[in-house]
Amino acid sequence: MNRPLRLHASLADLRRQRLEQRSRPGRPYLLELDTLYRRSVFDDAEAARAVCRVVGTGWLWRDSRLLAWVLLPAGWQALLVLGERDSLRTLVGRFKALSSRAVEGHHRINGWLWGRGFRDRMLPATARLEDEAERLLHLPCAQRLVARPGDWPWWNSQWLPAPG
Repeated sequence: MNRPLRLHASLADLRRQRLEQRSRPGRPYLLELDTLYRRSVFDDAEAARAVCRVVGTGWLWRDSRLLAWVLLPAGWQALLVLGERDSLRTLVGRFKALSSRAVEGHHRINGWLWGRGFRDRMLPATARLEDEAERLLHLPCAQRLVARPGDWPWWNSQWLPAPG
């Protein structure tokens, strides 16, 4: 009886391993979300303010710690330490839902503000989180939106004082 050799893990096993890695409590993650079709929704100051108010809502993050974030014209990036009570998927889903409701309807397409899914990168335990936060806060400069990081109004970090 000839059986095929099983050289690789099944796709279900690989998916399960990836999801387990994606939600390790106590580990730092970099998250990146794009608006639907990568539209520059947050060029509108009212839309940006609405999302910033949602980001500042403490109960949204529950026991996770949001360390730094930046809202760009077509997306949002953050550095956070995942808590015990939520998976990344749940946390991002809650953020997307609340921020979508906060932004005026003309910025949504059929009710959608954010694109599908998100990108995440678990940082090593040895990573210097302050350096990662600084890199986030320099993104508006890298995209040539402003000359200096402090000139961009839509950001926050636990290590650096907010401008103004």
